[in-house]
Amino acid sequence: MISTNLRKLRKVRRYTQEEVADKIGVSRQAVAKWENAETVPDINNCMILAELYGVTLDDLVNYSEDKEKIGIPPKGKHIYGLVKVGERGQIVIPKKAREIFNIYPGDSLLVLGDEAQGIAIVKNENFLQFAREIFNVQEYKEEDE
Repeated sequence: MISTNLRKLRKVRRYTQEEVADKIGVSRQAVAKWENAETVPDINNCMILAELYGVTLDDLVNYSEDKEKIGIPPKGKHIYGLVKVGERGQIVIPKKAREIFNIYPGDSLLVLGDEAQGIAIVKNENFLQFAREIFNVQEYKEEDE
C-alpha cells in the first residue's frame, strides 16, 4: 500500500521524483524504488514523507483507497458523509464524527457561519476555553505595557 500511496500523493502534489528526492534528502532512484515496491522507506523517511504530503504516518503506510473509496485525506481533515437537514433545520452528526470529537447527548454546540467559507460546529466548552485564552493573553499584554 505504501508504494501506491507514495506515487499517488506525489502526483497529486505535482512533484517529480527528483523534486521529492531533493526535498527529503535521498536519491531519485530511492524514490522510484519506493514507488515501485522494490524497497520500503525507513521510518525516518516515512515521517518526513508524511510531513511533506500533509498526511498522517498511519495513512501514508496503511491507507487503502479500495476500502475507503476516496484518496488519502489531509492530516486532521475528515469527510463523514452527507447529512440531510430536517424540516425544522435539524441535522444528525455522523457517529464517527461524534466519536472523534467526543460529542455526547446533551452537549452544547456552537454553530458559526461565514458566507464565503461555510458553517462550522464547535463544542461550546472548547470555544469558551479558546475565548478565555484570548482574554488572558490580552490581559497579560496590558500588564506588560
